[in-house]
Amino acid sequence: MENTSKVYVAGHNGMVGSAIVRRLQQAGFTNIIGKTSAELDLRNQLAVEAFFATHQPDYVFLAAAKVGGILANDKYKADFLYDNLMIQNNVIHQAYKHGVKKLMFLGSSCIYPKMAPQPLKEEYLLTGLLESTNEPYAIAKIAGIKMCDAYRYQYGCNFISVMPTNLYGPNDNYDLNTSHVLPALLRKFHEAKENGALEVTVWGTGKPLREFLYADDLADACYYLMHHCNEAGFVNIGVGEDISIADLAALIKEIVGYEGNIVWDTEKPDGTPRKLMDVSKLTAMGWKATTTLKEGIEKVYNQRFLQPT
Repeated sequence: MENTSKVYVAGHNGMVGSAIVRRLQQAGFTNIIGKTSAELDLRNQLAVEAFFATHQPDYVFLAAAKVGGILANDKYKADFLYDNLMIQNNVIHQAYKHGVKKLMFLGSSCIYPKMAPQPLKEEYLLTGLLESTNEPYAIAKIAGIKMCDAYRYQYGCNFISVMPTNLYGPNDNYDLNTSHVLPALLRKFHEAKENGALEVTVWGTGKPLREFLYADDLADACYYLMHHCNEAGFVNIGVGEDISIADLAALIKEIVGYEGNIVWDTEKPDGTPRKLMDVSKLTAMGWKATTTLKEGIEKVYNQRFLQPT
């Protein structure tokens, strides 16, 4: 990519997309295209075709997706499958039709089998059953990887895929009905502190292990791989270490300064027991994350909850 290249960031207002835009701007890119979902419905084939015909982007970061936590994934199975399939099918196909030089498809660590060995290596894809609570989303993302590979095989497209671990950062979703665990806990503990609540209830047992990557670190990895990765398959993006949900809750409690108790609602699902990415492939390519979990959460908490509006 050159600084003068026309770069389309699909999902530019989301947590991932906005981080990629910041990284591109930092590198001096000035011809960045972004469209809101109101301006361009990526589920609409004709609208996406017209967009590519008009703007003719050189490079595409496909970060647009319908996302959510356990509750949303489990409740809206049809929406998660349909919307994500339509978004990625339309963008990938039109990128091929309009001669995009390179496309990066961003997936999710939920593509791996529920009981896959840990840490998760790229070759474990499709070796077992998926976690039922987010199976539709995972199936859509697996289809996206395979679609990029198929277009590379059949048409010679330089389409690559990356699989980020659990993410957090600026522009995250804090809706308790649809958010992921880290932003949900941040909001819960902050509101409990503000309201003087004696306890905070957290879903599950606290035993599952999760890995968390700061969104700006992900964007830096994506920018790096857009320059250095040109192969089929996909690359894990993560930090290579995990933390239990119980320890995460304790860390957030400490950062927020909440002094009440944590209560575990063991009637609620835990989800996958562990999700730790093997990042040896990424490390061998020359990239490592730099933001520690505590540093990242402190940044997010300060920006989202403590800065004056």
